[in-house]
Amino acid sequence: MVQQQQQQHRIYILQFRKGEPEQEVSCKVSQPKGAGRRVTYYYHDYGGGGKNGKPVHFRALNLRRFLAMLLLSFLCVGTLFVAPVSFLSFVHSDDGGAEAAAATAARGGGASGPCSDVGNDSLCCDRTSERADICFAKGDLRMHSASASFQLVSGNSTVEEEKIRPYTRKWEANVMATIDEVRLRRVSPGDAARCDVRHDVPAVLFSTGGYTGNVYHEFNDGILPLFVTAQHLRRRVVFVILEYHDWWITKYGDVVSQLSAFPPIDFTADRRVHCFPEVISGLRIHGELTVDPAKTPEGKSIGDFRRLLDDAYRGRVQFLERLERRAARKRHRRATVPRAQHAPPRHASHQDRPRLVIVSRTGSRVIENEADVAALAADVGFDVHVIRPDRTTEMCKIYRELNSSDAMVGVHGAAMTHFLFMRPGKVFIQVVPLGTDWAAGAYYGEPAARLGLRYVGYKILPEESSLSREYPTGDPVLTDPAGVAQRGWDVTKKVYLDRQNVRLDLARFREELVRTHQYLVAGSRRLPRASV
Repeated sequence: MVQQQQQQHRIYILQFRKGEPEQEVSCKVSQPKGAGRRVTYYYHDYGGGGKNGKPVHFRALNLRRFLAMLLLSFLCVGTLFVAPVSFLSFVHSDDGGAEAAAATAARGGGASGPCSDVGNDSLCCDRTSERADICFAKGDLRMHSASASFQLVSGNSTVEEEKIRPYTRKWEANVMATIDEVRLRRVSPGDAARCDVRHDVPAVLFSTGGYTGNVYHEFNDGILPLFVTAQHLRRRVVFVILEYHDWWITKYGDVVSQLSAFPPIDFTADRRVHCFPEVISGLRIHGELTVDPAKTPEGKSIGDFRRLLDDAYRGRVQFLERLERRAARKRHRRATVPRAQHAPPRHASHQDRPRLVIVSRTGSRVIENEADVAALAADVGFDVHVIRPDRTTEMCKIYRELNSSDAMVGVHGAAMTHFLFMRPGKVFIQVVPLGTDWAAGAYYGEPAARLGLRYVGYKILPEESSLSREYPTGDPVLTDPAGVAQRGWDVTKKVYLDRQNVRLDLARFREELVRTHQYLVAGSRRLPRASV
């Protein structure tokens, strides 16, 4: 049993051997025999740790080091005999962090409401929110995936059971019907499952089903509510996941590891009985892509989430930068043409040029004259970069592009969620196609402003929409999108989301770019450029 627990919490450190080129290392998923799926986190040092980024190789201990360690051992043993209680207290102390986190969790995550004070051997569900239910249990909790339940082992003979679908779109019956239901029920010791793995930290149960696969929903329905629910536990929490996806762990592992120090558990595939002192089932959500400080136990805000992203991706970004510098040096050594014969690229990147990133789309809501828009922005004075993220693009690489940008331009859609990667004070320009005014503002514009970005909603005119080539002048599709939307979501999606592209009026859009450039240049004179 002890061996199983040690294996579950094992951390591997990958280092590069001397002379071995640095390579990108991805998370691996190991499959323990007879124990369901288990994810092992591979924390590597990205080739760092020594001089010039080379790994440190430990040498054999010499006699002096051996004697010093021997002396230290005697001192520790002597301390143990003289003051064993104080010594053991020191060994197990974490400055009260675990106790404080556990106490906050027991109070329902520090929030007010029907479950604000959950005592031992208790079960309570808060169903007052229109967005999500959340349940709290404290005592001897045992995960029993075979019966899709958590058992609260108790001598109390009261029959008690709660059911929950731990996903944050409670009001959408169709999608909630696809989320697995989990029971939390009180059982007697004689009917309880026997523990296979014991944990001394709480568990948080949530689902990565539903709309997962769409980056907006991955952040809005999952990652941000996970931050709201678990950040106060200071990483002393185990995540138990319904509808577990390996690709989700690979995609968001950097962020998840900032919230939990332990590998997540696949609720369905892991048939072992995991035992916890507390369980939180479901996540709290505050709104669209936001964190409300008034509703978090420690007054955390969307700015704190943004800083968590910085911490999550810092090491990976630095590693990518080292790879690029190494590749540049190799290209320079192999070059046979004198540097003077290489013509500098048009609009080369300069430190004094604000950096503008265009987030390109494929399929629908494409900027048909995107190349002209990029050339226009360069002519205005921007250092222009175009990115085309898809489902396979590493999240850290998108973060790196936008974290170092001064402005982002993109057409309304899920990819606009990446404004979360921008630094406060920068500019987010969202191109708003016909029929998307409300969604563009509610889902992206207002949350971006709360993050501290300067938000610009560029609402296109009918002649800038591809729909003007399908419908005659004066058609309600062009002149009254709000009225068309009253026909239902299916009509709105088919007409305005799936079949519409944009061709920006360059003279009109130039005015917006000039205002943005002037704002950024004025700001750069007051503030130094930030880095990761």
